[in-house]
Amino acid sequence: MAKFIMFFMIFTISSVVGDGDYAYDYDDAYAPASASTISVPAPPPASTSPVPTPTPVPTPPSVPTPPPVPAPAPAVVPALFAFGDSLIDSGNNNQLFSFAKANYLPYGIDVGGPTGRFSNGYTILDQIGVLLGLPLLPSYSEEFNVDTMRYGVNYASAAAGILDVTGFHFVERIPFSYQIKNFENTLVNLIKNLSAPVVKEAIPKCIFFVGMGNNDYLNNYIMPAVYFSQDQYSPQKFAELLIHQYKAQLLKLYDLGARKFIISGIGQMGCIPSMLAETSGGGCSETVNEMVHPFNSKLRTMIIKLNKDLAGAHLIFLDMEYMFKDIFKNHKAYGFSVIDRGCCGLGKNQGEVTCLPFEIPCANRDEYLFWDAYHPTSAVNLLLGRMAFYNDANYSYPINIQHLALI
Repeated sequence: MAKFIMFFMIFTISSVVGDGDYAYDYDDAYAPASASTISVPAPPPASTSPVPTPTPVPTPPSVPTPPPVPAPAPAVVPALFAFGDSLIDSGNNNQLFSFAKANYLPYGIDVGGPTGRFSNGYTILDQIGVLLGLPLLPSYSEEFNVDTMRYGVNYASAAAGILDVTGFHFVERIPFSYQIKNFENTLVNLIKNLSAPVVKEAIPKCIFFVGMGNNDYLNNYIMPAVYFSQDQYSPQKFAELLIHQYKAQLLKLYDLGARKFIISGIGQMGCIPSMLAETSGGGCSETVNEMVHPFNSKLRTMIIKLNKDLAGAHLIFLDMEYMFKDIFKNHKAYGFSVIDRGCCGLGKNQGEVTCLPFEIPCANRDEYLFWDAYHPTSAVNLLLGRMAFYNDANYSYPINIQHLALI
């Protein structure tokens, strides 16, 4: 997210976006449909997606090489629904009055042009989707199309947070609570087109990817000149506030039928280029990392408890903090040579001003950990997706995504 916002934006009125008008009350959405039931066809195979064919995750030399992972069967789950921020946004902010956009070159430079993804190519969600045998998810902002949206929808919005107020200085964005309302709208449309029994049976088999919390720190808690969260809460108390709200939001999805959840934690936020640019020695900001750690710890604990308390639910925790530590430590073994600056950006560590329109990025993008001041490169995103899908509890707890899909 760009920090070079004009001073007057600090005083702008908070604005969120969400559909408030429904075709009919959602409490009646699962009422028997009068139309005949339409069976949901199998999704197209993974080869229809332009995401590169997955390869086994490279393992540092000090770790025993695991046996080859067999290619997953196509259409492992009926659909994938995703909620999050700029790490997986694929264009929902494109039509908003927002400063949090990536709908210009050089974003998307390696996939034929900008799509709204904050990457030179793909996101972690894209990789997970193709491993599940699904096509790339359409953004919710696209006009409803049952032929594509029956396989899932991406509701993520750059600058969005668990808290509605988070990211208000970017003007319009879609907080998690409104993303859930948009999912309700999708359910209503799917029920109209496919019938209530079909949708009701399919939703518990679908996977729900949720990656929230990054902006509640990056664009809230660690911006004391704009927000007052640090004055009100210690890092522990702020994490408790977020987890309390997060739990209520996840329970709402559960009430709507979701049973299989992928919940992504926050990575090494103190080590992104924008944070590196603020430290005197150019190293990671351990202060920021320590602020964020309580959230990850409490999120993992919450997931363990929800797995016990919610009948039929299966939640897994993606330990992004551990994954990024692993990649930083073993970056050469993973094929990365540049870990301390962005590929596209200006200033110290290419992190003081994020990637500008038509800026010329680095040529060796696959060797960089970071694409811009805040986001990983496509190469890192694809690697993270494979790690989470195939690997052990160090990355994904208590099971990996491959196992979750087969439950």
